[in-house]
Amino acid sequence: MFSTKARLIKRTGKNGVGRYDFLQLLSTEYNTTKSKDAKEQVLANLANFAYDPINYGYMRQLRIIDLFLHALSESNSKLVRFAIGGICNLCLDAINKIYILRNRGVELVSQLLSFHDEDIVLSAISTLIFLITSESKNEITSTEIIKHMLELSCSDNIRIKNLAIIFLNDYCEATEVEKMKKRKIISPFIENK
Repeated sequence: MFSTKARLIKRTGKNGVGRYDFLQLLSTEYNTTKSKDAKEQVLANLANFAYDPINYGYMRQLRIIDLFLHALSESNSKLVRFAIGGICNLCLDAINKIYILRNRGVELVSQLLSFHDEDIVLSAISTLIFLITSESKNEITSTEIIKHMLELSCSDNIRIKNLAIIFLNDYCEATEVEKMKKRKIISPFIENK
């Protein structure tokens, strides 16, 4: 899926619908459709396009990042799953990361740590890890988020458990984790730094 602009032009031809135009059509359809199924399908397609760095600029121009951020608060878990997947893909880009951080991204993403959907929780943890910068670290490793990660580190789901442990061991201050551990019995797998 990773492409160059020259390859995209060659594949779509002179009169083909360009990537920007196609993403614009998807964005418009998402915002105008009344069909639950169509909304889910469109958001899934947009999340898939977020995998390819060639689309990052287009997605910023079309404000698709805002669409994803807004969808994180939807009651439909499929929309939330596709939205967090799209954000997780987009936040690897430095410009997108800054935009997400400045638009309540940490707050919106951290609320998903309590979901009962494995994919949503895994994407939320991964997104928080990808969003860590020297400026955002304190917000992302807040007491509240550490508390959630400690709970997730005791999960029966091995994937969630392991990713939460990685977050705690690699990104959090050991003193903060220890302070929270003393308040609650947690997993023995978390290293003491």
